[in-house]
Amino acid sequence: MAFLSREQLEQIGFESLGVNVLISDKASLYNVSKISIGSHVRIDDFCVLSAGEGGIKIGNYTHIAVFCSLMGNGHIELSDFSGLSSRVSIYTSNDDYSGSSLTNPMIPEEYKNVQSADVKLHKHVIVGSGSIILPGVTLNEGVAVGALSLVTKDCGEYKIYSGVPARPIKARKKDLKTLEMELLKAQ
Repeated sequence: MAFLSREQLEQIGFESLGVNVLISDKASLYNVSKISIGSHVRIDDFCVLSAGEGGIKIGNYTHIAVFCSLMGNGHIELSDFSGLSSRVSIYTSNDDYSGSSLTNPMIPEEYKNVQSADVKLHKHVIVGSGSIILPGVTLNEGVAVGALSLVTKDCGEYKIYSGVPARPIKARKKDLKTLEMELLKAQ
């Protein structure tokens, strides 16, 4: 995978940019002045980060795997030590599917009813391949989402969710908090 150089990253115009940031030269980034990237972050090939008015904030030690998309007008936050497996989609805006309004970006605003709400992934959240996270959802600390899940509601701390719609299936261990402390202490 080919990554942009530090010089190229600094010329892009991010809101902020940490150290040890690896972004594929095949990733697509829009409205970068509203994208904040922490340190030790990797964004792989064919990811699309399209920041709306709310912007996108990516914490430290975060990985966004191939073909992920983060988009919408609300705020998206991926906290420290969170990760998205391949083909995860996070949306902060949603068209009205009721038939009461027109839909798609080519329609003037007065004919649409787009709703936007923030999405937050707290520390140590991991989202499995092909999952979709809808507007207004908070994944609290330590949540794990199984592959191909549809997350429509907030998820409780240190639980594993799976399914369409995603439901809690069991508790998740908290050993990773000790490992986090060891990693940070070693630096």
